[in-house]
Amino acid sequence: MAPLSEAGIQELRAKTLEARKLSYSPYSKFKVSAVLLTDDGQYIEGANIENASYGACICAEQTAIVKAVTTGHKNFVAIGISSSAGTVTPPCGICRQVIREFAPQIDVYMFTEKEDYLMQPLTALLPHSFGPEDLLDLPAK
Repeated sequence: MAPLSEAGIQELRAKTLEARKLSYSPYSKFKVSAVLLTDDGQYIEGANIENASYGACICAEQTAIVKAVTTGHKNFVAIGISSSAGTVTPPCGICRQVIREFAPQIDVYMFTEKEDYLMQPLTALLPHSFGPEDLLDLPAK
């Protein structure tokens, strides 16, 4: 996939920062958002949703992916991620795997509140990954 233009990066950044308002994080106060850009130009927002039972928390990236897939979107150009930490926040390991399921070649843009950002292809964040193709050709038993 080709990297986004500077204008595309700034639009994804703005939508990602805005989506942090959707976070439900009363326990950690750590607000995270993720915005997927689909191949048809739509932006799909997600935010972290906490739960008093911490194991039931849902990450922003997972929220965005589930929302996208359940509304018929499976082709993505980029994903933007932002947190209230003030620094670049990469996706956690589980989120990397969830993103990988649907977008193994996606570019991941990690934004700060300032103009700073880091872009890494998912292949750099999750090298030698395991995906659907590793299961499709298994012999029948």
